[in-house]
Amino acid sequence: MNSSPVPAIDQLAQLYARPGFLLRRAHQISAAVFEDECRSVGLTPAQFGVMSVLKDSSGLDQSSLARALGFDKVTVLRVLRGLESRGFIVRTPAAISRRSLAISLSVAGRSLLLQAQEPVERAYQRLMAPLNDEQQIQLVKLLQTLNAGLENDARAAFVPHERGTSKP
Repeated sequence: MNSSPVPAIDQLAQLYARPGFLLRRAHQISAAVFEDECRSVGLTPAQFGVMSVLKDSSGLDQSSLARALGFDKVTVLRVLRGLESRGFIVRTPAAISRRSLAISLSVAGRSLLLQAQEPVERAYQRLMAPLNDEQQIQLVKLLQTLNAGLENDARAAFVPHERGTSKP
């Protein structure tokens, strides 16, 4: 019976082949590529996500917005504060409940989101460039399957918002 420890090199090879390690690294690269391409418009991936949801679903409350992106409430609040301080969103009392705030893009926010489309597309193309068309489709499908299969294990719920609705 061999009780010698696994050589360190094999442990590192195992670490570097683990999905969690690879997904974290891919996320780092994805964020870096996005931020590099979108530097001219000053948007992070989280800000772009919030603004994109608000474009099609104006008047959401903070909780609904968080669920529509799979963010926790603290993260969405931090992103909203940054966008509000730059004049890209407005928060007003919700028609349904005065205790809730309805969040919408401002005119400046809509303009910025339009301006961001080209750099966002460049970021997407750059991120997917190492893959051929078939691999790109396969990657997206695999990630969707992984996310759907493990949704119950997520720290924050993801509830895709229906386009054009503003119901919380």
